[in-house]
Order: sequence, then C-alpha cells, then structure tokens
Amino acid sequence: MVEQRHKGCEPYRDKIRGCMIGGAVGDTLGYPIEFLRENVIKERYGEKGIIAYQADPRKGKPLISDDTQMSLFTANGLLVGDTMRCLKGVQEPPVAYVFDAYMDWYKTQELPYGSPETKDRLCWLLDVPELFARRVPGTTCIAALEELKYQGTHGYRDIYLNRNDRKGAGGIMRVAPLALDYGGLEHLGELDKAAGDLARITHCHSLGYMPAAALVHIINRIVYPPREMSLEEIVAEARDTVARIYEDDDHLHVLLKIMNLALRLAGNDSDDLTNIHQLGEGWVAEETLGIAIYCALRYRNDFSAGIIAAVNHKGDSDTTGAVAGNLLGALCGYEAIDEKWKTDLELKDVILEIADDLCYGCPMDENSNITDQVWEEKYINKKRYAGNV
Repeated sequence: MVEQRHKGCEPYRDKIRGCMIGGAVGDTLGYPIEFLRENVIKERYGEKGIIAYQADPRKGKPLISDDTQMSLFTANGLLVGDTMRCLKGVQEPPVAYVFDAYMDWYKTQELPYGSPETKDRLCWLLDVPELFARRVPGTTCIAALEELKYQGTHGYRDIYLNRNDRKGAGGIMRVAPLALDYGGLEHLGELDKAAGDLARITHCHSLGYMPAAALVHIINRIVYPPREMSLEEIVAEARDTVARIYEDDDHLHVLLKIMNLALRLAGNDSDDLTNIHQLGEGWVAEETLGIAIYCALRYRNDFSAGIIAAVNHKGDSDTTGAVAGNLLGALCGYEAIDEKWKTDLELKDVILEIADDLCYGCPMDENSNITDQVWEEKYINKKRYAGNV
C-alpha cells in the first residue's frame, strides 16, 4: 500500500523540495546547450562542458524552460484536486485536474500576461507574470493541447484516444510532482498508471507515457520508502511494476531494455559520455528515463556531478537534466544541493512554495472548522496569495 502522508510531514520536506528544485536546476543548466553538438559545447564552455549557469543574453539571467513551467502546472493541478477531495469528497483522478492545468499553461504560451482569457482558470500560477514566456515549448505538447482545445473534446477522457503517435520526452519531463502528492491513490500500481495518464494527455505512443509511470514510481519510493531500499532495488521494482501494468503493450520490451541497460552501465568503468551515448540522446521518453536513472545511480551522493553529467551531451540536455535533477534532488535533499545552484534560479521562491504545498497538503477537511486563508486563496479562489507576491 502507498504510505499515506499526514498533515505536517516535516520529515519529507527536504526531499520534496530537493526533487522540485533539482528538476529546475537541471533544466536551467541544460537549457542553453539543448540542440548543440558536443564539440560545440566543449568549444564554448571548456573540456568539462557546461558546469555553471549561463545568463540568457536577452534576459541577462539564467532561465528555466518549458520543462519546469509544466512541472509547476502539474503540481498546481494536483493541489486543486487535493483540495476538492479534502473539502468536498470529490474523487476525480489526478489527470482530470492536471488536464485543466495544462490548458492553463497553454494560455501562457499563447496569450500575454493579464489577458481577459486567463480569468477562467484552474491555476493561481496564471498570476505569475514570469511564466508567460515561450521557452522553446515542445511542439507535441502545443499541438496536442491546441487540438484538445479547439476540436471539440470531452475533457481528460479524450486522452485515451490515439490522437498521435508521439513518444517524445515532453510527457516524462513534467510528472514528478505526482510522486510527491498522490492523495486518494491506494497503491503504487495505481500511482504509476496515473503518471502514465498525465503524460498521455499530450503523448499517445506508449513509449511516451510508460516511462513517466516508471519515473514516478522511483521518485515516490525515494521520498516515501516503506523500508530501507537501495536505489538499484527501487529501479528494479519500478521496472517490474510497470511491466505488470502494461504487460500487453507491444513496446514494453524497449522500455525494459533501456532500464536494464542503465542499471548495468552505472556500475562500469567507462566515462559518462560513452555510457550516455549507449542510452541515446533523450529526445524520446525512454531515453530520457535511461539517462536520468544512469546519472542518479552513478552520482547518488553528488548532486552537482550528476547534473553536470546529465546535460553534457548532444541530445535533449534540459530535459535529461530536469529528470535527473528530480531524482538526484530527491535522493540528496534540498539542503545538500550546492548554493551555487540555488542562487539566481528563476522562480525559486515559487518552486519552493509549490514544493511545500505538495509536502503538507490541504490543511482543511469537510469535517473540521479549520480555515487557511492562504490555501483558500490559491486552491479555491485560484489566485496568487498577495502576501507571497
């Protein structure tokens, strides 16, 4: 059974913060070198590649990409669902709320901040002006959400239609918050399936959503371990659980092969780039998962080394960095992440605010007289709490 969290779960806060901030760190570090060849990366940043944030020449500061943006909207959607369940007993699945949250994110990519169309919303994040920025959003994410908005849909239930055959990493990059806030789900298999559904909103190929299921399983076990487990045991358990859930899928063997390869490569003596080349470039979800697992296994006690390894290759550097950062941040915890990664991290305060909300959950329920003005403003009125602006 999934170990249900109680209000005031201080022991989990460091790992939850680490997971969310770690993802943003990897995203920010890898974003400037996405699409660059390895020789170009070394020419620009030295033989070790990129090892520190680079300021965007137009904005004058390091930037997060759509990976972190969508992760934040995933969390916001889940927290609205958490609130509805606690206050009204509503038992819609997580995908029902996250679906609407992604429609809010889509507005940030198409509309200016403060546009009247943003008044109809699920997410208080629409009150954060910095999120109204296009950071090379995934074409599949944009196209899928545009289709769902304009072609007459029945909400989240349409995700089960085979609308496309995309298996890019845009599905896996944003699902980590589900591992941290899973209220109402009874067991890990249910959690894994819910994670697959979140990715399936935009990526309908099974290799676009099965890796998301495996990732959420791994993060959940790291943060909420039922017993002492090695990371190798956790990865193997995730592999086997996902194999049972999707046992009839024709593409399952591809995912299992790359997870096994990551487990094997992490223990060899080859350099990181040689190993990562065997896992792929991260443009598709199973390769992103493989690279992230490899970096987490090899550098489980060294956040900085793991993040640097995860981004310095010729592939989808911000996404492999983001997913590896989710894993490494959960493993090491927020306090163990070097200050250089926290300094100048865009929207750090918003990320930490969301992380803490994921940790503690809705403080109210339908049977108590407890009120929380801040929570009500964000997750009932769907507005940013003025005291946090």
